[in-house]
Amino acid sequence: MQSVWLTVDSDDIRHIPTSQGHPTRSKGVPHEGTSPEMATAMKYFREWLDKTQVSLTIFVIADQLDDSQFSEWLRELLDAHPQVTIGCHGLTHRCWSAYPEDSDALLKALVEADVRLHDFAGKAWRPWFRAPAGYIAPWMAPVIAKAGFELDSSVNPSWLVRKKAGPWKDWKAVQKALKDSGLVSRPWLCRLSLPTCGPALSIPFLSWNARRAWSKLGPFVLPDEAEHTVYWHILDHGKKNGRWKPPLMID
Repeated sequence: MQSVWLTVDSDDIRHIPTSQGHPTRSKGVPHEGTSPEMATAMKYFREWLDKTQVSLTIFVIADQLDDSQFSEWLRELLDAHPQVTIGCHGLTHRCWSAYPEDSDALLKALVEADVRLHDFAGKAWRPWFRAPAGYIAPWMAPVIAKAGFELDSSVNPSWLVRKKAGPWKDWKAVQKALKDSGLVSRPWLCRLSLPTCGPALSIPFLSWNARRAWSKLGPFVLPDEAEHTVYWHILDHGKKNGRWKPPLMID
């Protein structure tokens, strides 16, 4: 078995790149606030967490705090689960590396997100960042550090998604920039050079590969103790009529 940091992203349907935040892929925001699909998934995620009591980090998009349904749900979850920590998944869900470099705009967004999430989460807050949709370029690293973050978990070091790594499409360049900026990097688990996290959990063949990789994971620890990092989405818990769960050896 291999120690792992469990992380979950809070994206709703309106946050995915096909909805908003990407210069070519986005087609428009399909809803406001918390979607019915997200509300259902939130319910099942909470039930799964109540049952398993695992330690994990939720990377939250700060604009979700504007919606009382989501913020009240998250407040109740944090009150019931002191082992859960909160990181930053952006102010909105802008895919920064898909756009031209704009350090000033990124810094402004990160500082605002940091303040809002820190104020909300209190002692559950951690200065940890995950770029929306995993879009991170080398130019972003010093900005992330300047905004006060200490750890980044945005890198998906697979050739299959290298276009997200900025104009050079080079994950090693991103990793070097993070290190040079003084940031701890916790890339996502790959197997056979293929992604195993997020959407890969539901894509044919990739999902088989992911299940093989995840079946060997545990215990579940904090990032400074972890050999690997994995993530999934709260939305996943709404699949299979609420019976979906991450392929971990816990229940």
